[in-house]
Amino acid sequence: MSRVMRYDDGAAKRIVALSDTPEMRAQRRKVIELLAPQELWRVLDLGCGPGHLMRELAHAVGPQGSVCGVDVSQEMLEIAAREGVELAHVEGTTLPFEADVFDAAVATQVYEFVEEIQAALAELFRVLRPGAKAVILDTDWDSVVWHSNDDARMRCVLDGWRKRVADPHLPRRLSRHLRKAGFEIDRREVFAIFDPCGRADSYSARQIEHLGASAVGVPDSQLTAWAADLRNLARTGDYFFSLNRYIFVASKPA
Repeated sequence: MSRVMRYDDGAAKRIVALSDTPEMRAQRRKVIELLAPQELWRVLDLGCGPGHLMRELAHAVGPQGSVCGVDVSQEMLEIAAREGVELAHVEGTTLPFEADVFDAAVATQVYEFVEEIQAALAELFRVLRPGAKAVILDTDWDSVVWHSNDDARMRCVLDGWRKRVADPHLPRRLSRHLRKAGFEIDRREVFAIFDPCGRADSYSARQIEHLGASAVGVPDSQLTAWAADLRNLARTGDYFFSLNRYIFVASKPA
């Protein structure tokens, strides 16, 4: 399902730290607002990662509802298991569930990593009940605006990051993919992450470490200089980061 199947201990810790930033907590609140989960619902969390969103969804659906998280990373599932929710490991795009069993689904920062996007959306459509809805959030990585004293180096690092993503511009095409899979599109909006300060606990500050460790084909010397420049900009008050994530609310026709 995803290009990134394994996380070492360092990568897992970085993802947990990113997930616990104020921006990601706000993102989860927005996703839950748009999903509007009800008590007794059975909800699917695709690419559940460390389980923060699952925990909040489980609270929303109550003890008689249920949340199931799936992920391609066994390391992420081991972290998510601490949240006490139902989990499943997947390989490829096939979901290990019968048809028409979920009342709703969420997929945040998942489908941009999926090479066989149409097959993945067809599987999502299959496991949702008629009338069920899905909230899907992905990033267009051309939307990032990140101030740097070396624009060429910044482009090099961001290009290295884009290489690890199956489709760094998925939101531009996601409406077509969803309709082709049979979904009706109910709503589309943008979730903006804006950080003019670069505080140590912010999404963008923590992304410096994670993105730098994950960029493909960028020399270590370039990554070190890039990170040092951004942290210095934060110290001098010249920091600027902005990124757009795009949310699609889609439903399976009743």
